Order: sequence, then structure tokens, then C-alpha cells
Amino acid sequence: MAPDGIGAAVRRKEDFRFLTGRGTYTDDVSRAGQLFVHILRSPHGHARILRLDVSRAKAAKGVVAVYVGADMAADGVGGLPCGWLVKNKDGSNMVEPPHPPLAVERVRYAGDAVAVVIAQSLSEARDAAELIEVQYAMLPAVATIDAAVSPGAPLVWEQAAGNTCYDWSIGDEAATDAAFRGAAKVARVEISNNRLIPNAMEPRAAIGDFDRATGEYTLYTTSQNPHVIRLLMGAFVLHIPESRLRVVAPDVGGGFGSKIFHYAEEAIVTWAAGKLARPVKWTGDRSESFLADAHGRDHVSVAEMAMDAKGQFLGLRVKTIANMGAYLSTFAPCVPTYLYATLLAGVYRTPAIHAEVRAVFTNTAPVDAYRGAGRPEATYLLERLVDECARVVGLDRVEIRRRNFISPDSFPYQTPVALQYDSGNYHATLDTALRLSDWTGFAARKAAGKARGRLRGIGISTYIEACGIAPSAVAGALGARAGLYEVANIRVHPTGSVTVFTGTHSHGQGHETTFAQLAADRLGLSIDQVEVVHGDTNKIPFGMGTYGSRSLAVGGSAMVKAMDKIVAKAKKIAAHLLEADVGDIEFKDGRFTVSGTDRSKSFADVALAAYVPHNYPIDELEPGLEETAFYDPKNFTFPAGCHVCEVEIDPDTGRTDVVNFVAVDDVGRVINPMIVEGQVQGGVVQGIGQALLECAVYDASGNLISGSMMDYTLPRASDVPNVTVATETTLCTHNPLGVKGCGEVGAIGSPPAVVGAVLDALSDVGVEDIAMPATPLRVWQAIRRAQR
Repeated sequence: MAPDGIGAAVRRKEDFRFLTGRGTYTDDVSRAGQLFVHILRSPHGHARILRLDVSRAKAAKGVVAVYVGADMAADGVGGLPCGWLVKNKDGSNMVEPPHPPLAVERVRYAGDAVAVVIAQSLSEARDAAELIEVQYAMLPAVATIDAAVSPGAPLVWEQAAGNTCYDWSIGDEAATDAAFRGAAKVARVEISNNRLIPNAMEPRAAIGDFDRATGEYTLYTTSQNPHVIRLLMGAFVLHIPESRLRVVAPDVGGGFGSKIFHYAEEAIVTWAAGKLARPVKWTGDRSESFLADAHGRDHVSVAEMAMDAKGQFLGLRVKTIANMGAYLSTFAPCVPTYLYATLLAGVYRTPAIHAEVRAVFTNTAPVDAYRGAGRPEATYLLERLVDECARVVGLDRVEIRRRNFISPDSFPYQTPVALQYDSGNYHATLDTALRLSDWTGFAARKAAGKARGRLRGIGISTYIEACGIAPSAVAGALGARAGLYEVANIRVHPTGSVTVFTGTHSHGQGHETTFAQLAADRLGLSIDQVEVVHGDTNKIPFGMGTYGSRSLAVGGSAMVKAMDKIVAKAKKIAAHLLEADVGDIEFKDGRFTVSGTDRSKSFADVALAAYVPHNYPIDELEPGLEETAFYDPKNFTFPAGCHVCEVEIDPDTGRTDVVNFVAVDDVGRVINPMIVEGQVQGGVVQGIGQALLECAVYDASGNLISGSMMDYTLPRASDVPNVTVATETTLCTHNPLGVKGCGEVGAIGSPPAVVGAVLDALSDVGVEDIAMPATPLRVWQAIRRAQR
């Protein structure tokens, strides 16, 4: 085993260039002769475009071109495609309205792109955009789920009756109804999962380029999956053969899901570059990020749990309405269905489950995947309900969970909502979290807080998530319009160093380190001898990118398969060099050895022989040492864990301080514990943000009133305690690494633990419920209402 291989807490290789300002982000890319773009966006939530006059803008200083939706439509440009089809209960298809890159005749949310100004400088483009004259006829808007589903509500799309995109269900309704008829106790909660705006550190950007000599297009973009963008934009929007379209995603400064999707700006700059035969650059500012990036969450749900007299779960019934926004983003339909309702079993033995999900259109920005994508929504709903179950039955919150856990000897475990869990030990993560959080010592800390005039509470969450959506055949049957495999190409160079070409993409996760550790461990190298390449469709085979914590479980497994091929071929070369039978060759710690002897060749020796084949089995093997492998998972992976949060509340101001947080997660085999810890801590911070601070708010006309950092509160360092991170390990049984994924667990397990702690503290003054985010104002108001 290499000293910096699997299990080593290696510092991230990529951090040096980031910390010293040597990273290359999309906005850092400059092409000779490039032009600059400013996009004019609708200030209205819903309106008809009566008049759009761009003549003064076209004549403005420095302006090269101004385009509107009609220009793109006349040139045959298609709409942005949706990558997932969901069917209604009756088997009919969801409503799938068109999504033109630039609005034609009608705008449907504040931020909808209306015109694009292209000039010699960005300031000139912005100034010219002020000269565009747009006459709007205001239309009634629906900006919330409640408004969209109210009787007689204005329609976002005429073809979507009642603003419904789809009405979907999963599970056995008859069995669930029977469970409720036989129940001794029933617990019920009404839950809102607040709408979030991702706010990655780097705003989105895109540069289109066109080579007149070759007819080839290049798009540089802030993307988590460049091959998927090339496929969607080339095939469905711009109708460019993939052989003439290159997509490059250089360093990306955070994504959290919001950079998975194909956005209008990518198509606009690529198309415009072709029209003008010059590079065209757009960089979004923070205000545009608030308006036009896909948002996350935004569910309203009612859930009920049927129980026997001892608190054993018998049946779960859930009804959810999910907000899609004005258009269907790339993967939006699957988030409230296959990534949400299929996780409603949680870590519990609930024999009957039935869930109904209605997705609705509103005059708001599109809603799609955001860190966790459906799994945080399912976990928050279920864990809040389990806490309510404990209250209804009169059990401790820990005890009711223990009574209903799936036992470690029950795997593989088939849930009532399609998924089959392959491994887990929920008692182990619970026990470790209780110990590290000093759960039994909480009463003393609570009393000490009370003496200081503070309300102290503790909350717990035991969650599960699904990562690495799979397999492709099953996902396709469920509506996915793409494969969900991953690819790796391993190129061994003549001196024994290695380049890994991966179809996944890194935007902060540390892939260049983790993947190098995999290669170092398997091939007996130092990680300094391993280069990891990603993000360029001209360099890497077709891969599906990074989302859903799939990179290691799917992309890493593809690497293992490719390295196995490398070792198999290298053994044949070594056998020839050592004049031995290939069956007698052993490979360990970077050396090929004849079994039972001290005769051996190093990995570098064999690599050189592969490229300088003077002494080589040329009749049996081709020269060179390079292999490609694709990996299509057999199942999801299922990370799980227990999070415990402790808070103190100032009853005079409503301010909540998170004073302690413990996260114990089972992410399968840990490749780099330092990276795992960082991923979990980052996710927990985002979960705390959702639980206490963040919420995207529109007014009744569809205007975003939380459209800046002045009005949308992100967590600061002072809002977050030191987070204690630990792991318990059960290996995934169906991928060669035994890994499960860690990128989203922090954001999934933390919100219910935080809100549970807030409610535990507020129970001392008679408060029984509070909505996320539990802001100081909401907490203060809840306390005052309870005191009346």
C-alpha cells in the first residue's frame, strides 16, 4: 500500500494553486478579440412583451450586435431541454413547456432573459442595454405554491391546468390505508421546506468561441458536467454535431448542484460567437445569480405516521406539492420524485408507505437540484415526523428511533418505495453520536443555560441518502434521458507516471487528490506521479459529470476497472521480461514479482518496456499501456448517519446560537479522512443556513425581494460552532471500492437536528412548532404568541 494511498489524510494537491491565486476559472479565460455580453432581464414576474425596440442600443458606442428571442428562433435555435421525464398517475406524460434561451412574446419570471447586448467592453454593453425600450403588459402572477394551487389561479402555462406539471405517486396506497385503520396512534406534521438560492463562491460564466477555419465551436463554462452540456446544447438547442463542439469546464468555484444544468447563457454565447465569428464572453454578477441561477427545495408537505401502542411504525402517508418555477430545469422533475419519495422509508422499518407528489409551475426562477437534491427534503420531513411520533406515543426521541431502526442483520433490505439498501448499521452511528455529544449530560447544560436566562435545546436526526443514481437501465425506465455510468481512462507514461482522465468534474471536492490516491494505492506510486485531468470534452471520454455524490462511487469505480486492465496487461509484459508464466506473476507495492522468488520488475520498468518494445511479446500484445473502462452501478449507494445539534436561545431577542454539533456518518470506505471531514463540515454549515437563516422570498407579483446579500442571510463563521465529525463504516457491497459518498451528508442530516434542537428549547415556553428558517424574528414571535 502506498503511504499516500487509500486511508491517508493527504493534503489536497490542488489547493496550492487556489490559495496562491493560480487557479483558472472561466472568467480568467480571455480569448483574442473577445466581446462582452450583458443580458437584459425581465423586471416582472409575468408579462406580455408588447414592444421590444433595440435600435438605439444597436447604434450605441462599442456595440457589435443586439439579439432578441425572435432572432434566435428565426435561426432555428431550439429550447433548453429537460433531462428527465416523469409520468402522471394515469400514465400520461408531464407537461413540458418550451424554454427558449431568450423570451419570445412573454416573460414568466423576474430574471427571464429578454435581450442580449454584445459590445467591445462590458461597460459599453451595460450602457447600451439601458437604451433598449421594452413595453410590457402586466399579467397576473403566481409566486408561491399556495398561490399556484388556489382555485382559479392565473396560469403560468395554458397547457398546464391548475398549474400542474405532473401528479405522481409511489407505494401501496391500499396497504398504507389498512395500516392507518389498524393504528393505535397517529402522528401528523405539516412541513414547509424553504426555498434556497445556492450562492456558490464563483458566479456562473460562459465564453463562446468559433473557429471559421474549421467550423468548430468551443464553450468555456462553469459546469459540473461538460459532456452533458455538449450533448444537450449540441443536439437539442444549437444543432451542432458533437464533433464540432468542444466544452471546457476549467476550475469551478463551487456548484452545490446549481452548475449541473444547461443554462440559456451557454447557448446564447455559443450561438452568438458563430454569428459574429468572434469570442463572446458573459460573466454573471451576484445579482444575476440570485435571479437566474436555479433555486432549490421549496416543498409543502403533509405527513402522517400510523403506529401501534408501543410506537412501532405501521404506515406512512405523505402528500407533497413541489415548486418547479416557471420552466423545467434540466433535472428538476426527478428531484421531488425519484430523489425524494424513494427515501421516505429512511432508516426505519415502515412496512407500508404511500406518497403523492404534485409539481406545480410558478412565476419564479426554475427550481432544481441543490446539495442533497430531494434527500434533505425527505429527511427533514421524516425526522420531524419521527420527533412528533415520540411526543404522541410518549417515548424518548432516541428510544423511538431504536425501536424502529432496520437492524444490521436485515440487509439487503427492500423498502416499500422501490429502493433496496445493501448495507448499514444505524445503531452504531447513533451510539457514537450520543457519546460524542454527551447526550446524557445535556440536562446539566440545560440547567446552566437556564440560570443564565437562556433556553437550551438538543436535537437529533438519523438519516439515509442515496448516491450515484443507478443503474442506467432502471433510471431510463424511470424517465432519465441519459445514461448514468461513468468513465475513466488511465494512461501510463513510459517512465511510469500516470495521467487519469475522468468523466467526473471537480468543483471543490478534492478529486485531484482523492483520485490520485486511488491510482497511487493500486499501482504502487506516489500521488505526485499521478495527474488527474477532467473538464474538457476534447481530452476525456464521454462521462456524466459530478452530482449526487457520485464521483468516487461511480467515477472511482471506473478507475478501478481501468487500473485492473492496466495491471493485467502489465503482468503479461512482466512475465515476458522475467521469463515466467503470467499466472506466477504477483503485483504488490509497485513491483511485479515471480511468485516464490526475489526476481521482480518495477512498475516503471514494465511501463518503459511497453513503449520501448525491444524485448516485448509483440505477437501477443500491442505496445503501449493505456486502458479505458466504463462503470454502470448496479444500485445506489446509501450513506447514513446520526447528527446531534445543541442550541441556546435568547428569549428576549429570538437569536439562536448553535453551541455544539456532532456528525457521525457512514460513508463506506474512507479514502481521505481529511477531505471527508471538510465535506461534512461544509454540508453542515449549509444545513444550519437552511434551518436558521436562508429563505428565498418573492412578493405576490413575482419580484424577488431576497435578491441580495442584504436580504438573503448566509451563515457566517460566527454562526457556526466547531463541528465534531466522526465515521462508522459499513462497506458498500456492490462497487469495488466499498465507498458510498460524503459530499451531501452534512446538508441532509443537519436541518432536522437543528430545528429539533430549537423546538426542544422552545418547548420550555410552550412553543410546539416553528417553520424553517427559524430566524430570530420567527423565534421571538413564537415565544410571544406562546406567552399570551
